[in-house]
Amino acid sequence: MDEGMTIAQVAERTGLTAHTLRYYERTGLLLEPPPRGGNGHRRYTDRDADWIRLLSRLRGTGMSIAGLRRYADLARRGEDTYAARKELLLAHRAEVVAKIEQLQDDLAHVDYKIEIYDKLMGER
Repeated sequence: MDEGMTIAQVAERTGLTAHTLRYYERTGLLLEPPPRGGNGHRRYTDRDADWIRLLSRLRGTGMSIAGLRRYADLARRGEDTYAARKELLLAHRAEVVAKIEQLQDDLAHVDYKIEIYDKLMGER
């Protein structure tokens, strides 16, 4: 029988720290608390790791902890929440697209300033 992954293995697999994984568990972001092995240590499944990677991606794109918690709560309630989950993700996607557009505009201004310095330095 598969023993599952340790918190260190999941941390390595997801790029998160063990502290963050414990925080995600403590704040109710996991679908269910990971079971404990005979030694009392957490044992994560592939499903747990996949879920944590999704949370990490959502967090990386700026979703708030409250938004993550809402998404996790909906997911725990099952298939009847597909529409609500999709709506939440569509709203988040719109925010991410707006941030990307703002970053592209900001980058264009940085590039403009670099060009100015290139011209100034080339004139000397």
